[in-house]
Amino acid sequence: MADVKFCGLTRAEDARVAASLGAAYVGVVFAGGPRRLDAATARTVLDGAAGRGTARRVGVFGTQSEDEIVQLAQAVRLDVMQLHDDASAALVSALRTRFAGQIWRVVRVRDDAMDDALRVAADGVDAVLVETMVPGALGGTGATVDWETLASALERVGRPRRLILAGGLRAENVERAVGLVAPDVVDVSSGVESATGIKDHAMMRAFAEAAARGGR
Repeated sequence: MADVKFCGLTRAEDARVAASLGAAYVGVVFAGGPRRLDAATARTVLDGAAGRGTARRVGVFGTQSEDEIVQLAQAVRLDVMQLHDDASAALVSALRTRFAGQIWRVVRVRDDAMDDALRVAADGVDAVLVETMVPGALGGTGATVDWETLASALERVGRPRRLILAGGLRAENVERAVGLVAPDVVDVSSGVESATGIKDHAMMRAFAEAAARGGR
């Protein structure tokens, strides 16, 4: 059964609902885009999940420097750093010496060129998050990976230590995605929103229930 990560949270009440639904991860965005938060707001949002479950706190980073990433992680009390922008092995190694939590790397794949991207992405990190390549965007686009192509690529190159599947997931399709790809975590943001950054609690519940069915 895949764990669930609700990402792009902008309100403490949404984090609280995510935790109450049994989400393994709750995420906030520092990488840019309409869901981007500052440190103080992000901490308030993630604190909404406190005492409601065991959800771990994820920060999504883009072009920030090593120092900026560490400072934000400390200020927001993160459990996981999620690194976009083709995070280098050197950056991952440096962050390891300054951060005790997990480090995930995002790989944005094209259907015709998955193998090499997956091999490189898995190096040195605790998990790889896979989403589809959309020029000019770091994530949160709602574009869906070709799950059958991804499953075949994983068979060829091997699976990372942990695999997070993102991009275009919603209650109506996550069960099929889990069945085809067998990810460790499914990551949803826009797929449970009534407006950008505003999570719909009924949609969140439906997603969590559908994700659970996909592992049966």
